Amino acid sequence: MKAVIQRVSQSSVMIDNRIVAEIQVGLLVLVGIEDADNQDDISWLTSKIGNLRIFEDENQVMNRSLKEIGGEMIIVSQFTLQASTKKGNRPSYIKASKPETAIPLYGNFVKQMEVELGKKVQTGQFGADMKVALINDGPVTIIIDTKNKE
Repeated sequence: MKAVIQRVSQSSVMIDNRIVAEIQVGLLVLVGIEDADNQDDISWLTSKIGNLRIFEDENQVMNRSLKEIGGEMIIVSQFTLQASTKKGNRPSYIKASKPETAIPLYGNFVKQMEVELGKKVQTGQFGADMKVALINDGPVTIIIDTKNKE
């Protein structure tokens, strides 16, 4: 499971010219799922994201987590995070899970993130053509791969 975590001052997701998710201060999380992912990946990743100390404290040091600041979150499924660009110029998405595998894992990820944060998170819509807008605060962008826990 791969995630791109972006600290935002605002973010939104539009589908068919309708806003389906919108937040102010918080995190926009893009998630890419592969067949090898399981509940252990979900548990580890949701805990890691919820506790990442990437928000500034009173001394302007990144020392506070999303939970500590009471921030909001949008989670968007993005299969292109599983792209392989090893050969040629056309990315291969062979590692990306098919919907029958990815949808339940994505749903579990969202539910676990809500448990971790103790509040509802907003989402895009799996498989939809989405327009994702954000103002990256910092900019702060962190990439996490559960298969390479560094």
